[in-house]
Amino acid sequence: MAFQILLNFILAFAWMFILNSFDASTFIIGWLLGLMLIIMMRRFFPGPVYIKRVWAILKLVLLFIKELWLANIQVFLLVIKPKLDIKPAIFRYPTKLTNDWEITVLSALITLTPGTVVMNVSEDKKTLYVHTLHVDDIEEAVTSIRDSFEKAILEVSRP
Repeated sequence: MAFQILLNFILAFAWMFILNSFDASTFIIGWLLGLMLIIMMRRFFPGPVYIKRVWAILKLVLLFIKELWLANIQVFLLVIKPKLDIKPAIFRYPTKLTNDWEITVLSALITLTPGTVVMNVSEDKKTLYVHTLHVDDIEEAVTSIRDSFEKAILEVSRP
């Protein structure tokens, strides 16, 4: 993947030098032409084209921003109520992630979302212990994490 990115930038700069134009638009056109060349020659590179992973990372970032906004609104609505009507819970979250960095990213995304925090990771790295400020259904919370954050991390790490 890193080789493909480097090659794409080299091709974009070569395009700029060929046209003797050093504008951003010339670089973008060169980058797109380089990307098309890499896509046409993808069978000569190990692994998939890097743009798929970049797209998956972008989707993960946008998903986190969406979940962050939704969680902020939920916590805000809980706090402004005259009577504090919360149902805190601690639950086990079994994960399919195996790499340390995948588990770290999942833990960080869960913890950075307001109202939740990862308290511990089991010794075998297959279970996360999550504390939530308010949860109605624990199975729904587990399914929500699995279908959003864990799925997006798997798309990034295992294309």
